[in-house]
Amino acid sequence: GIILVAINPYKQLPIYGDAIIHAYSGQNMGDMDPHIFAVAEEAYKQMARNNKNQSIIVSGESGAGKTVSARYTMRYFATVSKSSSNAHVEDKVLASNPITEAVGNAKTTRNDNSSRFGKYTEISFDQSYQIIGANMRTYLLEKSRVVFQVENERNYHIFYQLCASAMQPEFKHLKLGRYQENNLL
Repeated sequence: GIILVAINPYKQLPIYGDAIIHAYSGQNMGDMDPHIFAVAEEAYKQMARNNKNQSIIVSGESGAGKTVSARYTMRYFATVSKSSSNAHVEDKVLASNPITEAVGNAKTTRNDNSSRFGKYTEISFDQSYQIIGANMRTYLLEKSRVVFQVENERNYHIFYQLCASAMQPEFKHLKLGRYQENNLL
C-alpha cells in the first residue's frame, strides 16, 4: 500500500486549508506532492470506484501528530463528500477526546500528555459516498500502569483529576485522598 511519512512541525502551517483540500480532490496519487490529503483522496476514490472498505493506519511515536493527521483526514472526507450536515465530522468524532485522554493519557519520561491507548475510528458513508456517521473504539494499551509506574512517570490522568476533586460533595463517598507525584496518599 501507500506509505506517507509525515513530520510534526510543532506549529501551524498553511497546508491544510480548504484550498489545499480542493487542490487534492480528484487528483491521482503521485500527481501532487506527498500529503495526508493525497492518501485520503486515494482511499476515497478506491472506496467509490470499487465499492470496498478502505483503511488508513496512522502510526508514530508520542507527539508525532497522529491525532491531528486523523483529524485532517476526517475533514478531507467531510469536505470532498459534500457531507454538509457532517461538515465538522472530525469535531463530532473527537468530541470525546478530553474524556478519552483523561482515562488513557499519562505523564511519561518523554511526554507529559502521552497517549497510552490506541484508537480505531470507523467512518460510515451512504450509497452516494456522503458521511452518515462514525464510531470510535479505544483500546487501553498499558493496563499495568494502573498499579505500577516507572520512576518519573505517572498513572493515568483521571486518577489525579479524581483526587484533586476529592473534597467536592459528589466525590466524598469515594473516600479519595490527596496525591503527590508518583504517590497516592
